[in-house]
Amino acid sequence: MRRLRAPGGCPWDQKQTFDSIRTHTIEETYEVLEAIAARDYRALREELGDLLLQVLFYAEMADEQRHFNIADVVRELGEKLVRRHPHVFEREADAAPLSPEQALGRWNQMKATEKPAGVERKSLLAGIPKHLPALAEAAKLGGRAAGVGFDWPGVAGVLAKVDEERREIETAIAAGNREQCEEEIGDLLFTVANLARHLEVEPESALKSANHKFQRRFEKMEAAAGGSTELSTLTPEAWNNLWEQAKQP
Repeated sequence: MRRLRAPGGCPWDQKQTFDSIRTHTIEETYEVLEAIAARDYRALREELGDLLLQVLFYAEMADEQRHFNIADVVRELGEKLVRRHPHVFEREADAAPLSPEQALGRWNQMKATEKPAGVERKSLLAGIPKHLPALAEAAKLGGRAAGVGFDWPGVAGVLAKVDEERREIETAIAAGNREQCEEEIGDLLFTVANLARHLEVEPESALKSANHKFQRRFEKMEAAAGGSTELSTLTPEAWNNLWEQAKQP
């Protein structure tokens, strides 16, 4: 990467800035997630390399500006992993093991306290990237709160909350209140994202899979109907029949 950025290197790489490659970082992240969802390990190996390239790119540009280098990045990460896992690196032989939830809660608590002297301590929920997709952000917020005990006691509690939010949407619809509908749908989506967290399902990936499944089935309906130009003439019953056919393997 240093050679690519240096005089005589690649004109495209030389031109890039922190801002210009941000979109590439997002794209590479989603390509990693798609490879994982497909369990395509050959593709995953390649996509992880592409994602690592983004890290190297940022680190090289930072080194050029004398901010830090890739060695600093790796060293700081190593120190953080040790510091936030005292139950591993400093555990006494007779110490009781932590549950995964307890370990995550300890990580988040320690993260919230890691502030330089004189800097005001922020909320436990501070620091969650605002550019995260909304479903991923909802699960992250719920997980942070759960780390200190603010959570539903189990899946049954979250399902009950899903039912409650659905009923509130029905009330908003009956009242013809569009703003309330938007608010209640948001509440329902937030709850569903946290239901996914309780079930150890990544909500963004789950929705992506559902989107792809819908697209595949819709394309099968198009083919069965003789092309998309014929779809607008179908009756609800015909639509339903095509959908049931499309669901077949």
